[in-house]
Amino acid sequence: MFGIYLKRELSRRKKAALVIAMGLALGIALVITVNSVSAGMQQAQDKVLKSLYGLGTDMTVTKAQAAPSSNSSGRPKFDFDAKSSSSTKQSSDRVMTQGGQSLASSLVTKVSAQKGVASAVGALSLNVTKVDGSFTQGTAKSSTSGGSSRQGGPGGGQGGGSTGAPQVQGGGASFDVNSYSVSGVDVTNQDLGPLATSKVTTGKTFTAAQTDAKVAVLSKSYAKENKYTVGKTLTISGTKYTIIGIATPDSSESTVDVYLPLKQAQTLGDAKNKVTTIYVKATDSKQITTVKTTIQKNISGTTVTTSADLASTVSGSLSTASNLATSVGKWLSIAVLVAAFLVAALLTSSAVSRRVREFGTLKALGWPSRKVTRQVVGESIVNGLIGGALGIAIGLGAAYAVTAISPKLTAELGNTGGGGMGGGPGGGGPGQQAVKNTMEIALSAPVSVTTIALAAGLAIAGGLIAGAMGGWRASRMRPADALRSVS
Repeated sequence: MFGIYLKRELSRRKKAALVIAMGLALGIALVITVNSVSAGMQQAQDKVLKSLYGLGTDMTVTKAQAAPSSNSSGRPKFDFDAKSSSSTKQSSDRVMTQGGQSLASSLVTKVSAQKGVASAVGALSLNVTKVDGSFTQGTAKSSTSGGSSRQGGPGGGQGGGSTGAPQVQGGGASFDVNSYSVSGVDVTNQDLGPLATSKVTTGKTFTAAQTDAKVAVLSKSYAKENKYTVGKTLTISGTKYTIIGIATPDSSESTVDVYLPLKQAQTLGDAKNKVTTIYVKATDSKQITTVKTTIQKNISGTTVTTSADLASTVSGSLSTASNLATSVGKWLSIAVLVAAFLVAALLTSSAVSRRVREFGTLKALGWPSRKVTRQVVGESIVNGLIGGALGIAIGLGAAYAVTAISPKLTAELGNTGGGGMGGGPGGGGPGQQAVKNTMEIALSAPVSVTTIALAAGLAIAGGLIAGAMGGWRASRMRPADALRSVS
């Protein structure tokens, strides 16, 4: 009897039922869309952070860059020989450490021994500025100016023209400046550190035996730009390195151009037994803050940066969109959802007031109040389920549209580690201002099972709220109300 009556009433009131269902559907669809976009924002931020830290890295240990000494100009110096041959091409490299002051390699072992640390590896970040080109020798020419002849004195000689100062014509110099980043990695533990953000897709990666080998792995973008392939050699400061692999970054852009074994990078940067960054993995991801405090307490003078710290430095359109989705979007979805619930409740209550004769007659036939209430609540729950199904369909469509369009967002990350490029021993470098890494990320809108379950729960809740208000009003009706409504 309940099902038959329910079906008949919904069929009779299709328009009212559709209005209630659509109101709930819009609120639920907005909730799904906002939640899926927020999840996409989180994935984008995680991808940005992973591109710098690498999978499995929970924090880094660095030391802030010291101010340049008073007797240091803070500018790079390049030395060239003065050669007469214009066809001779000259080249000079300036290798500088970057990312803060150098740390002793022994600190890696000390960090590894701290409570809550699963593993730690050291890395050395370098910046190479290469200047190459050639000089063209100019030609010195003298100019002669004529003069009038006159008696030269007792000898009777004739005065001639005067010779002016020689002038240099032609000549010049043509030089090209190229700057790229180099990272020295611990080849015995490549799952942690700068190379963990990339995958070697051509050639091979380092082996544990190549701790001091003259081999290199290049990023895909740098190799393509400079036409390097596996097997060729890369020369840095006169040292030749054989390219054994090409690495493709997990994110859209790599922040390192060349990877070398740590010992080779230390030799290249005149930083024996030094590192600039220590990558740390915690035993428990929930205890990262505690581990950070422990390291700072036991190893003074260092800066410990977690992924949460780095996330606070993200700026650009990704940060703006994430803030909007988190604050404005969620509050807007809550407001629309509450409004949808209220509209559904008011429409249900209004529909009950138009059914006075119907419910009064049912009570006169012996229906108890609880049965009338159950009927109204049942109709409202069905309306809520219909609205939920429509809302889920609309929400999935909106999320799919966002993923299909994949709008590009930019993310700028400030260097929280305390410094730009150091100038190596005795001086700063040209990059002492905070280093900014800019990345472009495609936004997606993944919809999880939890979001779908939330939507279904909201649909049922909306039906219950509307049914409760309408059922309460229907239960207060008396058979006499039906008789008074008869015209």
